[in-house]
Amino acid sequence: MSIGPLDDETVEKYREAGRVLKTVMDETRELVEPGATHLEVAEHAESRIADLADGCAFPVNISVDEEASHSTPARDDDTEFGEDLVCLDIGVHVDGYIADAAVTVDLAGEDQLTEAAEQALDAALDEIGPGVETGVVGQAIEDVIRGYGFTPVLNLSGHGVQQYDAHTGPNIPNRGTERGVELKVGDVVAVEPFATDGRGKVSEGSKEEIYSLEHERSVRNRQAREVLEHVTEHYRTLPFAARWVDVPRAEMAISRLSRQGVLHGYPVLKEEDGRMVSQAEHTVIVTEDGCEITTA
Repeated sequence: MSIGPLDDETVEKYREAGRVLKTVMDETRELVEPGATHLEVAEHAESRIADLADGCAFPVNISVDEEASHSTPARDDDTEFGEDLVCLDIGVHVDGYIADAAVTVDLAGEDQLTEAAEQALDAALDEIGPGVETGVVGQAIEDVIRGYGFTPVLNLSGHGVQQYDAHTGPNIPNRGTERGVELKVGDVVAVEPFATDGRGKVSEGSKEEIYSLEHERSVRNRQAREVLEHVTEHYRTLPFAARWVDVPRAEMAISRLSRQGVLHGYPVLKEEDGRMVSQAEHTVIVTEDGCEITTA
């Protein structure tokens, strides 16, 4: 059935992306265990998404301990899981319509921190409906996380998703705010609480493996031109991993395009105190009587 401004076909594409994501997430989280490599886990999920849907909405994020987002393995990464707190964030698209979800796999004995993010997500989803302001949703998230004795990550937020756009408005804050956007029927949003035992701020690290097309324009360097053609054809405006680009000297060309402002890089975000971060996330469609969770 149609939902507000979303026609039947569009709604079904969002739902199909969510169904695929749930299948892939259930499989992939079981692979996160000591001795497995980050690259093995990421490539398994991305391969399954390629089999079941039109593609990844963004590279599989595997954020460990103090990392909060934008961490994906490099082409030759042999990092293994140990006693880590692992945030697994996966995105799927069907004809550009996106599902985005995350879970925390606790190999570090941080069960309360993991539970805080999960319960904050549940509380946020209970609040969502037409006419509800995003600040109210953020207050529900903050109340739960602080109730566990932790801090929400204040400078990260949930977000809207639209066709071929993995991060758009409205933002869903992880704290209460007086000003907010009123949700309406047909909004599709990814709600993602982050909890930490630090002060609750993230900043950019030096590692950068995820990029997206910022400005499409002509470039003179041959390798850079080949990379740009590959990105435009395969990923459009969706984020991609450097390891996905099978072009000679791809890393050098990507670096050149990033310096020129053609590509936008996403540095890994880390908790500023070096403290642990947990995450939970679902994508929902706002309906007349609340919301439909597409990734549940």
